[in-house]
Amino acid sequence: MRVPRLVGLMAVDARETARAQGLLLNAPDRPDFPLAVVDYVVRQYPRPGAEVPRDSMVYVWFDFGPGEGGGGVHEPRTPRPPRGGLRRELDEPGGPCMVLSSP
Repeated sequence: MRVPRLVGLMAVDARETARAQGLLLNAPDRPDFPLAVVDYVVRQYPRPGAEVPRDSMVYVWFDFGPGEGGGGVHEPRTPRPPRGGLRRELDEPGGPCMVLSSP
């Protein structure tokens, strides 16, 4: 049988999908995995489409490991961007601030 794609599914859906395919699911990073509901799967092993025997264990993770991506912390940004350039949004052409002069 082929391993289904579980990445992107919520925990509850991943469990149901694996159960329907006759596979067992384990989450090494979540000791409370049987209680997890709305966390999303970000990684799985074996990969989707791999051939495995029935009742095989599929491992899923809900957090990215170190150096594997994820949002990370983006603020505060140092050093700050250089000064200068446009500081405000420009008005739309023909907007209420546009003055037309007649010849």
